[in-house]
Amino acid sequence: MLEDLKKIELHCHLDGSVRPSTVSEVLGLPLEKVEREMCFKESRKDLNEYLSKFDLPLSIMQDKEGLIRVSRELAEDMKKDNIIYAEVRFAPHKSTLNGLTLDEVVESALEGFNQVQGIKIRVILCMMRNFDFDTNLEVIELAERFIGKGVCAIDLAGAEGMYPTRYFEELFYEARRRGIPFTIHAGEADGVESIKSAINFGTKRLGHGVRVVEDTDLLEFTCNNHILFEVCPTSNIQTGAAPSFKDHQLRTLFDEECDCLINTDNRTVSNTTLNKEISIMMENQGFTIKDIKTMIKRSVKYTFLSKEEQEDLIKKLDY
Repeated sequence: MLEDLKKIELHCHLDGSVRPSTVSEVLGLPLEKVEREMCFKESRKDLNEYLSKFDLPLSIMQDKEGLIRVSRELAEDMKKDNIIYAEVRFAPHKSTLNGLTLDEVVESALEGFNQVQGIKIRVILCMMRNFDFDTNLEVIELAERFIGKGVCAIDLAGAEGMYPTRYFEELFYEARRRGIPFTIHAGEADGVESIKSAINFGTKRLGHGVRVVEDTDLLEFTCNNHILFEVCPTSNIQTGAAPSFKDHQLRTLFDEECDCLINTDNRTVSNTTLNKEISIMMENQGFTIKDIKTMIKRSVKYTFLSKEEQEDLIKKLDY
């Protein structure tokens, strides 16, 4: 049974996975209104529209109590999917509007995650494409302070089409210089050039990356050079990166023996769970439980964990 299968998730945004009931309670707003503001209309296919759904949950992530609560609740929700290891990402600057320091933001999120037993969660800190160089450099410096203390890597997120990946070369040079691991959103709203830039920066993981199939040479290169695709089926369709569940690029990636993993991206915005995402792809593309196990086991080596922790995770998966 899929529900009983132990899983890992490597691409999930904290602010996109806040419970609408929590936002409704904290802000005193009708739940229907909150859900309308936070959940994406599936008839639309636009990344910028999708990104607007983060505004309301971010408003309750501006103090320690709010950050601790939403982090704890996400960990609880992940446990319901039988996830035993997850990497959760968010942009710390977006929670400093009421005076929290960057360090306090990270400490609060980690405290919330650590309150839930039976799941290990590590944090990926997001630089944002619309932020200036110095602001994003602060994310790298923040990660450097917290690496090994709950933070495992950095990311680059935001409006990919408006701010091409190639603009951020100097930041990733700085991350490499400091020994900070990273993943990069690429090949979602923007095409293969974004993926090429991310690979040139040295990433071994692509957030989404599904548009790689538009270039057969690049597809072959990514598969042969062991780059993980963090695939998020429902989100990919909602942002226009994939045409449909039946025609989603995951089938091609898996058949070409590329390393790929199914993730939620944003549980609330996409109204999904990890079990739901996997079920959809099993139903629409014929994946079996054995295939899903293969994806998960192959993905362990891409986690931002030590070799010893990766070996321990393999043992805990127990398949």
